[in-house]
Amino acid sequence: MKIGVIMGGTSTEREVSLQTGQEMLNHLDRSRYEVVPIVIDQPADLIAQVQQTDIDFALLALHGQYGEDGTVQGALETLGIPYTGSGVLASGLCMNKQLSKMLLKSAGVLTPAGLCWQGMGDYDQQAVEQLGYPVIVKPNMGGSSIGIQLVHNEKELHSAIQKACALDQTILVEPFIQGTELTCSIVDGEVLPIIRIRSAHSEWFDYKAKYETGGAEEKVIQLPPVIEQRVRETALASYRLLQCKVYARIDMILCQDVPYVLEVNTLPGMTANSLLPKSAAAAGITFTQLLDRIITSSLHERKRE
Repeated sequence: MKIGVIMGGTSTEREVSLQTGQEMLNHLDRSRYEVVPIVIDQPADLIAQVQQTDIDFALLALHGQYGEDGTVQGALETLGIPYTGSGVLASGLCMNKQLSKMLLKSAGVLTPAGLCWQGMGDYDQQAVEQLGYPVIVKPNMGGSSIGIQLVHNEKELHSAIQKACALDQTILVEPFIQGTELTCSIVDGEVLPIIRIRSAHSEWFDYKAKYETGGAEEKVIQLPPVIEQRVRETALASYRLLQCKVYARIDMILCQDVPYVLEVNTLPGMTANSLLPKSAAAAGITFTQLLDRIITSSLHERKRE
């Protein structure tokens, strides 16, 4: 089978995507697959390169808009090329933080309540004061903590809002919930070992903590049985409600033994420092085995669709 590893893209997460793609290239079983790297620089590149390379299957290493938001998935479906991970609907839902949070809340899944603004025109200092500082300001679309800022006071707020608006017209302002940051990786509906995250140099799990070596302590955690069951059930409920397929990663904060879902990632990072491969390794699954499992499950899922 000829596999195209599709990476790059046009989002703010391009560099992370290239790292993910390279890591996948390094670990794919060449005795099973013929592998072709496909680097996307512009949206128009995808169709031309897929047709030129004549691939049988697309292994998606893309992150962010035009990659994780359903657009590439839709294009590949039009071309009749099966691909990894969730379909168009789930990809779009999870990319839109505000929409996914609304759906989670409607089903009783806890997620930080906050404000949703359409650009600087909705700026409301008093509403933020009612939430209470510190707050998290983030673009509605995007990932890898790019554009997300922790704001401690009114002085920092205006600048944070401007920076987030430069990346997305829709922005979220949420209370900063202090607790234990956890991530739950799910593959084929199975929750892998839960990882606790502690940033080494900042108050939260920011971009540097995620991607710099030594930026964070990421360890498998053994929670009390009742709490662990609660966390696992929350992760699975989120995965199913948003119609994720094959694999995903659910990030949450455990505050006073209650899990709050921060976001659901349908194409989680697969770099050398990424959380999904670490969680898989803790379950005894090598990176190569993880890729095999994702490919096999994705092929099955595309046939079902």
